[in-house]
Amino acid sequence: MENIEKRVLELEPQSIESANKISGDIMDTAKKTFGFIPNMYSLMANNPALLDSYTYSYKSFRANSGFNPVEQEVILLSISYENECDYCMGAHSFVADKMSKVPEEVTNAIRNGEEIHDTKLAALSIYTRATVTKRGRVSQEDVNRFLDAGYTKEHILGVVTAIGLKTMSNYFNHITDTPLDEAFSTRAWEKIRQPVMPK
Repeated sequence: MENIEKRVLELEPQSIESANKISGDIMDTAKKTFGFIPNMYSLMANNPALLDSYTYSYKSFRANSGFNPVEQEVILLSISYENECDYCMGAHSFVADKMSKVPEEVTNAIRNGEEIHDTKLAALSIYTRATVTKRGRVSQEDVNRFLDAGYTKEHILGVVTAIGLKTMSNYFNHITDTPLDEAFSTRAWEKIRQPVMPK
């Protein structure tokens, strides 16, 4: 297999003061919320359309998707796993542990490409990953299994929402090779190159 060199786009991290008003306001809110400005935000701030779109979509997904915090994190981690986003896997693993209260064994199963033993969360992760890998062209069987696990048609649309917002962050982090924040370092991650897709 050809060795493809990783391409990195060099961007200047923005501060609340150096960014334009849209990005600056978002970073100011992030600092008040988290106690620091995530590296991804300070780099996304170079284009306010990107940072504004991402943070708006993220908040709406959290508030309106119909999933509880544990399910939300399972979805975001499953997408980031399939997209091989080191930054988002590290950040969301930390959030899963400290904020969303996802059982550690569930988070670790996603991180390691292993089966989740909670049946409903397993179905959620499998459907999410199938939607990513099939570029949305899921089969009727994929949909039926998801619905049979106790989810609804509205939840299918919630998964699409999550894929949209994570595509922005995952792809951005690939392009910029965003360094993981020290706050998330205990959950740093690199994908095992032979993932096991649960059946």
